[in-house]
Amino acid sequence: MKRKSNNFNVILILSIVFCGFSHANNLKSSESLKKYFSSFFNIGAAINEDIILGFDNDSKQIVETHFNSITPENSLKWMFIQPSPNYFNFTAADKYVDIGLKNNMHIVGHALIWHSQLADFMQNIESKAEMTKHFENHIYTLVSRYKGKINAWDVVNEAFNEDGSMRESVFYKLLGKNYIEKAFKLTHNADPNVDLIYNDYNLYKKEKRDGVINMVKEMKLKGIKIDAVGVQAHWSLNQPSLYEIEQIILDISKLGVDVMFTELDISVLPNPWEQVGAEVSQNFSRFEGDPKMDPYPDKLPKSVQNKLAKRYKDIFQLFIKHSDKISRVTFWGVMDKHSWLNDFPIKGRTNYPLLFNRKYQVKEAYKALIELGSANNINDQ
Repeated sequence: MKRKSNNFNVILILSIVFCGFSHANNLKSSESLKKYFSSFFNIGAAINEDIILGFDNDSKQIVETHFNSITPENSLKWMFIQPSPNYFNFTAADKYVDIGLKNNMHIVGHALIWHSQLADFMQNIESKAEMTKHFENHIYTLVSRYKGKINAWDVVNEAFNEDGSMRESVFYKLLGKNYIEKAFKLTHNADPNVDLIYNDYNLYKKEKRDGVINMVKEMKLKGIKIDAVGVQAHWSLNQPSLYEIEQIILDISKLGVDVMFTELDISVLPNPWEQVGAEVSQNFSRFEGDPKMDPYPDKLPKSVQNKLAKRYKDIFQLFIKHSDKISRVTFWGVMDKHSWLNDFPIKGRTNYPLLFNRKYQVKEAYKALIELGSANNINDQ
């Protein structure tokens, strides 16, 4: 029997290799987001464990090319890093920090204290003394381990309700409202040089924003270190308005702290009318499989691509206008395929909220930002 030539196989393999390589490189080698925006603020991306552990090198290449700041999507959250009492799994967290150090990036720790994605054992604690023990140990262990390596910590995440009152989380119920101040003090004591951030969503709503503002004012009056308010920016094509976003910037900057847009993505899909921000506990399973809620399962129409590009460009124009008040802008993810919005608030949809598509290629939104950054960057003129 005549043997088949290996030439075809070699050509096919090379084609696949170069095709995959080109996905992350379908742009001019001189172009990058950090080139055009780092003179205004740090420009970052949240990275998942596939990137951190080396299973998604195309995304890692995008991160290293375009961003000068990173945030871990999950690797430092309580349920992943301390799933049981006094057992810490630092494997992914250590590799995450190594990526930042090797690339001279601004490294963010996310998040020390959050009511969601807690380890199960934390939900079952009933005494103040036991909660205090784990609360203090968790903060000290993480912050001291990465002292001098992590540049900023999201110390407390999502502690307020929509009306500006404090969320009655397990921390609030057992430790009282001063648990936030306690967390900031502990973090500062463990690493006096690290930046300390309070992070939350829906701050375009005045009632919620006022609750956060009053907390920051009280902390500063007491001499408690807080460096920034992190504004989660899980927004849509139409909401919030540019006016509402600008009010966030103006009101928070008056406090004498930095403004950081910590979790930026723009959903292009319709959402249930009762959805409230990024509250991950919401359940809208009744909408799963509804084509009206998942209108672009195959590709995003050109008209919607253009709307997304304009939305990002308008938002970044505002960010540049107030770059003296903004120290970081971080996209919540790298490419569309891995965005959390494919499963939130309705599971199994196809969303397109980021700058890179499912083939690791740049989108119109990316091109719009490069054009904007180039036009506003004196280093490129």
